[in-house]
Amino acid sequence: MNVESEYTIVVPDAELLSCICGTNDVNLKLIEEHLGLPVFTRGNELSVDTDDFGLREKFRYIIDRITDELQDGTKNTIDIITSVLNIKKSADMDSVSILVPGALRKVFPHTQHQADYIQALRDCDMVFCFGAAGSGKTFIAVAEALRLVLMHKVSRLILTRPVVEAGESLGFLPGDLEDKINPYLRPLYDSMEMILPKETVKRLIESEIIEIAPLAYMRGRTLNNAVVILDEAQNTTKEQMKMFLTRMGENSKVFITGDITQIDLPKKVPSGLIHATELLKDIDEIGMIKLTAEDVVRNPLVKKIVKAYENEQAEL
Repeated sequence: MNVESEYTIVVPDAELLSCICGTNDVNLKLIEEHLGLPVFTRGNELSVDTDDFGLREKFRYIIDRITDELQDGTKNTIDIITSVLNIKKSADMDSVSILVPGALRKVFPHTQHQADYIQALRDCDMVFCFGAAGSGKTFIAVAEALRLVLMHKVSRLILTRPVVEAGESLGFLPGDLEDKINPYLRPLYDSMEMILPKETVKRLIESEIIEIAPLAYMRGRTLNNAVVILDEAQNTTKEQMKMFLTRMGENSKVFITGDITQIDLPKKVPSGLIHATELLKDIDEIGMIKLTAEDVVRNPLVKKIVKAYENEQAEL
């Protein structure tokens, strides 16, 4: 390394340096790929060999942001690295990450679109997000909603989905109503339990701070002082969507998520999600976010599958 062009950052201690580098230097390799030049380690120092002021500044920003998050107690370094590398430098990481009181993990955006989504959830009282399976649209909405509830910004969280029957009528399924609708609502439980301990989720539901119910249960209600999530909104009819959107009350926020490539309605029934996003797109106070295959954070194979379907749709 050229001593004159060497740029070094001293990390507070060797343990922190080890966390930054990751197992078998996996994190360091991601940073090197992002910068386009090697990063050298020595003791508790990280260095790059460049005279380029812009690259030096970018290197400093990346290491400082990762160090800040690790010192705040965040454990999942790969989430931090992904977030720091993929989000615009101008963005304030605190404003686009979600820290839920008592959470198992801090939620970071993995892509710029996800960061924009979190920002929209903060800025707007109503947000539509439509995107591919696995793009984080429901998970991020649930995380932000839990943050609002547990920071006492609102008094309750209401999660709802349309119940679209596929092959079997609810009336013929075994069990009481809760048993019948549970399979439809299970993904919402899964999202919450990825963020909070199961015992906490159970306690919040039992105390009715969190309510999970089919969309039909929203009719006739006014939802005040609440954050309300409508998931799988592509399976609402135009009438159901209008009914839901007009439930919004004082000091409430409404998040609507869906995937317009997975509509289960009868062929001649138009999707309420598609209709609403077109009808309301010019209202400035409503956020509209689209996530794509590039935002998929599940198994990498899922991203390839979603991309293939997106390409097919574009060719039609």
